Amino acid sequence: MVKTADLCDQYVEKLQVCQLPLHSYGGKKEFSGPIATVDVFEDNVLVREALETVPNGTVLVVDGKGSRNCALLGDRLAQIACARGLAGVIINGCIRDSAEISTMPLGVMAIGTCPVKSKKEGKGSRDVVLEFGGVLWEPGAYVYADSDGIVISQTQISEK
Repeated sequence: MVKTADLCDQYVEKLQVCQLPLHSYGGKKEFSGPIATVDVFEDNVLVREALETVPNGTVLVVDGKGSRNCALLGDRLAQIACARGLAGVIINGCIRDSAEISTMPLGVMAIGTCPVKSKKEGKGSRDVVLEFGGVLWEPGAYVYADSDGIVISQTQISEK
């Protein structure tokens, strides 16, 4: 895994750096991969659908509009992501079951935790460009995350 600090040292002019302070909750503290997106508000039906269908190695980016009223990911959905070989999940929103998720081989970053489950109405959209944290999260772009931060590149950057 290439470190975000090293990427910034070499490619800062080609990268977007996420400015939203996200906490790492998954068992994997460093992860990267192509972005798939979900845009929802307090409803995780499309999150589950995406976790069940995106290719392995993907990082699912969920814009939950920063809501702290409910969790968009819990241990059951995280288990689906692990079973399908996703690299990680980044959420502008909350998760729950954080103790269980911390033991899973999955990168999970979110703004916080909330024990309340989300609605199940299926509202929102998938595979759209998201904007939060001062960056554009475009499906197919590459995201690199570690304990120093999150950076986005339009193309995959190979380790040097």
